[in-house]
Amino acid sequence: MVDLRKRFGSLVAAHRRRHGITQAELAEQAEISVDMVSKIEIGATGARFPVIERLADALKIDPAELFTTEIPRGAINRGPLQELTTELATLSASDLRWITGVIHAALRNRS
Repeated sequence: MVDLRKRFGSLVAAHRRRHGITQAELAEQAEISVDMVSKIEIGATGARFPVIERLADALKIDPAELFTTEIPRGAINRGPLQELTTELATLSASDLRWITGVIHAALRNRS
């Protein structure tokens, strides 16, 4: 759990720095204390979902971007991609394999 808190904190700090804001500015925008931002960033404490949502809103990112570096900035917030991802999440494994084949065929045949 400590490793997850440290990774989460590092991503919060990285996004904060990318936005060029201080811990105090992030704390104000997320409506949490500067002490909490500091503890989150060094991995000394975790954050509950409401705080994660406020941090993400303050950083103008999807909350999932605070858990992995594998998501291209803003990819989750793109309308059609988000709609498609939500729809795909409801499918069974066999339906997903079928859809994958359809997508591959469609991409091969585009002009």
